[in-house]
Amino acid sequence: MSDKNDTSHHDRIIGAASGWLMLPVNILFLLGSVATMIGGITVLAERGGSKGFGVFLLFAGLFGLASGIVMLVGHFTLQPNEGRVQVLFGSYKGTVFGSGFHWANPFYAKLHTKVSMRTRNFQSDVIKVNDRQGNPIEIAAVVVWRVKDLAQAMFDVDDYQSYVRIQSESAIRHLASSYAYDHGEENELTLRGGGEEVMLALKEELQVRLGRAGVLVDEARLMHLAYAPEIAQAMLRRQQAEAIIAARSKIVHGAVSMVEQALKELDAKKVVEFDEDRKAAMVSNLLVVLCGDSEVTPVINTGTLHH
Repeated sequence: MSDKNDTSHHDRIIGAASGWLMLPVNILFLLGSVATMIGGITVLAERGGSKGFGVFLLFAGLFGLASGIVMLVGHFTLQPNEGRVQVLFGSYKGTVFGSGFHWANPFYAKLHTKVSMRTRNFQSDVIKVNDRQGNPIEIAAVVVWRVKDLAQAMFDVDDYQSYVRIQSESAIRHLASSYAYDHGEENELTLRGGGEEVMLALKEELQVRLGRAGVLVDEARLMHLAYAPEIAQAMLRRQQAEAIIAARSKIVHGAVSMVEQALKELDAKKVVEFDEDRKAAMVSNLLVVLCGDSEVTPVINTGTLHH
């Protein structure tokens, strides 16, 4: 059952006569009307001619001439990937597709009824918004779209191009506020790390919003993403600190593994025996050597192990 409250419109495809076929018909009609007018004038000018018949021919010719001019208005052209919505006295009659030279009822409204269905790009301005964690960021995106349903684009919104711009910017703002910039919780998508999944989420939201205007979204992608200038330096230092911590963690993990392996091999090969104090001192020295930032200057001990 259809929803009676649904006021959306959808394309109803109709045909149109060939403009090349109707053009000579209209021209012949105009020429015939002119000839009728001349005949009426001739009858009125002749002595003894029927004045009533002459007047009839004159007015018939004038009416035919006016009608022929109106019929010429019915000619129109469509380029490839264009369509025309036909409206008669405020009532939607259908949509004509197909490139070429056409003719239709001259009383169909012509103002703003031809719509391009070519693919277009909308590039948003750089938008400042807070991400899900409240950090101010800058974001911009490109939306690739095209009109799919001409009737919806013409009748369901005031200006479909303005509608695309406003709804696209709203969707970009909503996307930015729904994700963290680059430091989410465990396994959480972020704007920087989400990649195709974030782009797909943006495209799906855009399609929901723009579908009301008969618009199909082919692609949506981020073209600019950064922290706002007022916190950019602070966030850069934080990223650098986190990178240093991560690197140090790997170094320490590797050093502990190397020390453990060295002690096991020394013990297994009976190279030297250590008590707990000597073993602790050796572990400490090895960790300093392996984890230090600068080169270590060795000190050669020429005495015995126990002084």
